[in-house]
Formats: sequence, structure tokens, C-alpha cells
Amino acid sequence: MSRICQITGKKVMIGNNVSHSKRRTKREFCPNLRVKRFWFEEEKRFVTLKVSAAGIRTINKIGLKKALEEAVSNGYIKEY
Repeated sequence: MSRICQITGKKVMIGNNVSHSKRRTKREFCPNLRVKRFWFEEEKRFVTLKVSAAGIRTINKIGLKKALEEAVSNGYIKEY
């Protein structure tokens, strides 16, 4: 599984390291991903997701069911 948040769709970004002499080398900015289990109350089971810190905050704010429905509609996950 790649480094993509299943709720927000955040993924690795490419940028530059810039030294004191302004010399640029490529680097990656990785999202803050965690594999976390969430209790899905409607189906009385756990759902395991790879989510970023922002994804965890989104789930806390709008609820797991709505966050999963939005992730499926945006194409971040196929089913839950």
C-alpha cells in the first residue's frame, strides 16, 4: 500500500532541500500517516485505515460514517 491517506487523499510531495549556498537537491515531503483502527458503531466492527493526522481530526469532527462515505465518493478508498 502506498503512502496515501485514505480519508484526505494526502500523499507524498516532491520538493527541494536548499543549502546555505542555495544548492538544490530533491527530497520528499511525506504525510504523517498512521495505521489506526476505528470502531464503526453502525456495523459493530472495527475498520482499519491508513490515515494522516489531519484525517484523524476529520473523523473526530464529522464522524467515521460520513468520512468514509466522502472518501469513497472522492475515490480514496473503494469500500470499507
